[in-house]
Amino acid sequence: MNKTSSGWMNGFMGVAIFAGSLPATRAAVADIDPTFLTCARACIAAVLGAVLLILLRQPRPALVDLPSLALTAGGVVLGFPLLTGLALRHVTSAHSIVFLGLLPLCTALFAVLRGGERLRPAFWAFSLVGAACVAGFAAMGDTGASAKGDLLMLAAILVCGMGYAEGARLSRTLGGWQVICWALLLALPLMLPAALWTAPASFSQVGPAAWLGFAYVSVFSMLIGFFFWYRGLAQGGIAAVGQLQLVQPFMALGLAALLLNEKVSGAMVLATMAAVLCVAGARKYAK
Repeated sequence: MNKTSSGWMNGFMGVAIFAGSLPATRAAVADIDPTFLTCARACIAAVLGAVLLILLRQPRPALVDLPSLALTAGGVVLGFPLLTGLALRHVTSAHSIVFLGLLPLCTALFAVLRGGERLRPAFWAFSLVGAACVAGFAAMGDTGASAKGDLLMLAAILVCGMGYAEGARLSRTLGGWQVICWALLLALPLMLPAALWTAPASFSQVGPAAWLGFAYVSVFSMLIGFFFWYRGLAQGGIAAVGQLQLVQPFMALGLAALLLNEKVSGAMVLATMAAVLCVAGARKYAK
């Protein structure tokens, strides 16, 4: 298998793992405070990452890489998990998944900003139409909607795109799995005290579904998924492999309906399809 094909395979595996993140987070925050969930999942993943780095004798990143690692951590370790956890206290996971249709575009925008590429006018046209599709859906009064939840989801997508682009850029020199492990360790001095501070007095009220969601986001969403995702982006290119995110909303909607018995309305599906089609058009004119 050549490098490009391997990149697409790794990217698809990453997307498939990430597709379960929002349904799992929705299950977890039903019984667990979102702030504690964000901090605790990062701490668990950081410990696992540290073990891997030590066992495989990985060199420390250069000082020049620390700002990018900090941006990566701010986006995917702190920002996206916390903002989605807070959002899912106000909206269903099925509703929140519609916003994932904008994630490929946001990732591309940050990749362009960091790479200094110029965009054609058609790119901006597709971007505005895609944003309008999401905004229009949010204003339709869907049963799973909430203005506060929608704003939190938009912010989550923004910081996640930043974290994806920065992490993918670093993966070309540090390696895919190494980037997320170092980013987690960089965030650990902040996350560990915050986790201890926000920990509930008792976990007796946490049900099995919440524990399963917590375990999934800690091990798979926060760590293993990035092994495949960052490696795929580094091998096949951010712009190319990043298009695989277009299938993530559909995977996630299916999981929300199957595992959480949430209603997936026709409007949700249409809005998701419209958003990802606009993102696909924007990608076409990104170069």
